[in-house]
Amino acid sequence: MWEVCNGSIFKVFRKEVNMNLDDYKLLKTKEIVAVLDGDEDFGDFNSGQKISMPYLSGSVICDVGKRFGLVLEYDGTKSRWAYMYNLIDLGIGSSNISDVLSYLFDESNFSKNIPSSLTNEEFKEYYKRSVESAIGRINSLLHYSGKKLVIKNNKAVLVSRNKEEIELSVKNITTINRDYIKRVAENAIDNIERSNYDSALTQARTILEETFCFVLEQRNIQANNKGNIKNLYKEVKNEYRMHIDEKADRRVKMLLSGLENIVSAVAEMRNKSSDAHGVGENRLTIDKHHARLAVNSAMTMADFILSVEKKANGKLDY
Repeated sequence: MWEVCNGSIFKVFRKEVNMNLDDYKLLKTKEIVAVLDGDEDFGDFNSGQKISMPYLSGSVICDVGKRFGLVLEYDGTKSRWAYMYNLIDLGIGSSNISDVLSYLFDESNFSKNIPSSLTNEEFKEYYKRSVESAIGRINSLLHYSGKKLVIKNNKAVLVSRNKEEIELSVKNITTINRDYIKRVAENAIDNIERSNYDSALTQARTILEETFCFVLEQRNIQANNKGNIKNLYKEVKNEYRMHIDEKADRRVKMLLSGLENIVSAVAEMRNKSSDAHGVGENRLTIDKHHARLAVNSAMTMADFILSVEKKANGKLDY
């Protein structure tokens, strides 16, 4: 749903508009750009018109930039998403990114290519559904960044999600599978490419926590240690009898013993470095390759735990 602020909290709104502009780099993913430039649709309207953002060609994207004094020349050599990346970067650099987004979501941008057969009421409904669908899709892609896109006083801004929203969204996830883990990991890697290492570590930890909780729920066990992935892993090990068999091949035992290290390392890195905690003297500074290692390790660990659950519960696709 759209979110609207009234004039009584205008000062708070101004503060949100002037938030860290680097946060808007989160929009630079092909999935989000596909929403913004009209590539992704959300079904048909009753006239056969696709519910989506207006389709933006490369030249139109450049024209949008020029509206805000941004030097973005169309030469026909780039893909549309590349022009959108440039538009976002220039918008951030000039502090006009909120204005650029606001224009993309403005009613005037939608009215240009709408069939004349639509009545005024039908257009209003089409516009409302298109914007709500687009923002909903973008926010689903932004979920693990801790940010969300909202429209306030006709301004499109990125704001922080509150803790309750994040917890509610996680509760609505009913199935954890390899595709889901892959999507979260891909979002984490995108954060790493944008140098958002803290967010990537939070996502690595989320991959493990949600997987542990999910496999326990498959045994009708309510996880007692949410928020503590080390203890969650102990619950999983006990329930699925994952203690190392002394008769197992030593190389297999070496691999299994490494699982403990993955859980401990991700938990510690998340506690000392991630955006779930404030800065301090114990804050850990990590490099890009270390953040990538943490995400890939968490993904591998989660995949293995899913296989353990499937095999133990008699599923054939483990």
